[in-house]
Amino acid sequence: MKIDYSISLLGEPCPYPAIVANEVIHKLKSGEVLEIISDCPQSINGIPPDMKALGHSCEVVQNGSILGFYITKQ
Repeated sequence: MKIDYSISLLGEPCPYPAIVANEVIHKLKSGEVLEIISDCPQSINGIPPDMKALGHSCEVVQNGSILGFYITKQ
């Protein structure tokens, strides 16, 4: 997967990761991939549903306490 933009939000509490994802995804072109890295466990309940509600795809990869969200703008 080609990542076009990557944002590390390690140490940032929720709901900040979901807010950033919502703000940044609108700036991308269709087909571009945004990577959000977070260690906030609640972000798994916010980012994927928000992105899907906006019509974008979101893949989640977990490595220990680190969550990677790979959002493809539609």
